[in-house]
Amino acid sequence: MKKNASYMPYWFNNAIQIIGLSLIALISLLAFDAVSSAQAQSASQTNKASKTPQVKQKAVTQGSKQSGIKFKDSSLNQSSKSMSLNPELFKRIEGEHTYDGGANLDYRVQRGCLRRSFNEDNLPSNIGIEDRKLNDFFRAQTKGFFDRMRGNCIPYALALGSRNRFESLSIMNGPLQDAKTEIWTFTPSAAGSFLIQQDYLKDESKRFTEIEFRLSDVLYDPKKVGDKLPVELIWELNSVIKQIYPEENNALESTNSLVRLIVDFGDKEHWAQIWAVEIIDPSSKEVFSSAFWVERSDIPGGFYTATGESIERTFWTNPLSYRRISRGVGSVRTSNKKVASAKNGAVPAAAPKQRYRAHMGIDYAAPIGTPIFSVATGKVAHLGYSGAFGNLIILEHPGNYRTYYAHLSNYNVELEVGNEVRRGLEIGYVGSTGRSTGPHLHFELRKDGVYVDPYSLKTQLDLWNMRDGDSGLLTREILLLGTPINN
Repeated sequence: MKKNASYMPYWFNNAIQIIGLSLIALISLLAFDAVSSAQAQSASQTNKASKTPQVKQKAVTQGSKQSGIKFKDSSLNQSSKSMSLNPELFKRIEGEHTYDGGANLDYRVQRGCLRRSFNEDNLPSNIGIEDRKLNDFFRAQTKGFFDRMRGNCIPYALALGSRNRFESLSIMNGPLQDAKTEIWTFTPSAAGSFLIQQDYLKDESKRFTEIEFRLSDVLYDPKKVGDKLPVELIWELNSVIKQIYPEENNALESTNSLVRLIVDFGDKEHWAQIWAVEIIDPSSKEVFSSAFWVERSDIPGGFYTATGESIERTFWTNPLSYRRISRGVGSVRTSNKKVASAKNGAVPAAAPKQRYRAHMGIDYAAPIGTPIFSVATGKVAHLGYSGAFGNLIILEHPGNYRTYYAHLSNYNVELEVGNEVRRGLEIGYVGSTGRSTGPHLHFELRKDGVYVDPYSLKTQLDLWNMRDGDSGLLTREILLLGTPINN
């Protein structure tokens, strides 16, 4: 590769002549080693994980239990189109995890059922928490709690952070889940003390419905899933199962393994939502893998595994069933105008210098008309033609996030600016409008108006990480909605 010559000061040239050729050789060798090392380090920092398609479409399903759009006029609420399960989604590359970039290696959850004893108010220390302040606080707050115990063990879910730092502890007054069930959750406060939240299942049970599917039906028979679930939840179940599906999938498919769901079917005030997903053995009730929904007020909610790993990044990076990612973040050459030919023997003008522009966004190559889905619940902020973007939809999401869907051929005819849309709603169709070189979806994720690369391993948004206030919510949901622990 050619390198431009560099010019040294006069005194430096004289010094080199005096020192001799041997020193020149030594300097060259050291410089070569340094450049090679820097190039290797740069290359290692820019490696990105490859992505695979996640979804496949199906025809419109009428008569859904709830639409994926909330209109300004609620009387216009209609059924929406949906996505079906695709068996190809569940193939894994041998020796490779589906996604590990969002895992918090310092965060872990342990769940158990501690056998009752005369010193049950010492539960924190009995399960290994060495924090005198927490133990004293726990003992003072739970004097009446253990009087309402049922069964011979105390269900608990404990979350620990870096260096065994206490994150949250949820306890339940027995392994039974009914109208008398209580769940108390302890978390550290910013002031250095502790907080306690008391929940009662009688307040939650009215909203939740337990549904079971055969795992084989979830994988290969979407009609049976669609018969029991609102259409807007099928895409969500699809993505969750793909993320938590165990490596030994062939063994599970040949058994009677079940998918257990806890679902809130929603109403006019709130969306339908899957709150818990578990793959279980129906005979032993062993849970192979699971995920739980954590609702958050300031940013969109998200799914976490029972070990505290977020699986949300996959939702936010799969707005359609695509063939390939044709272009990512980087520089794109701009077209040059043709140089006019010289006349009357004049010297021809020099060719213009090649120019580049930044390409912010991910381009998903797909045929024209391929359905595009909202990656998260939000509100339609823009719907129409917008210069180089062509036909563009912009969705606003809590936490100052926005998603852009550009170059569309058409929109969902039910959409209007101001509509609230649920994650998984079909919002538009792939096209090649605006400044586009072929059919594809240009997708962007922006935070506070600034583009972020959702595929970069360096991008760790609060959307995909366990925050301080989220831990207690997760341990609570694990106890409240997980498969009951046997005595």
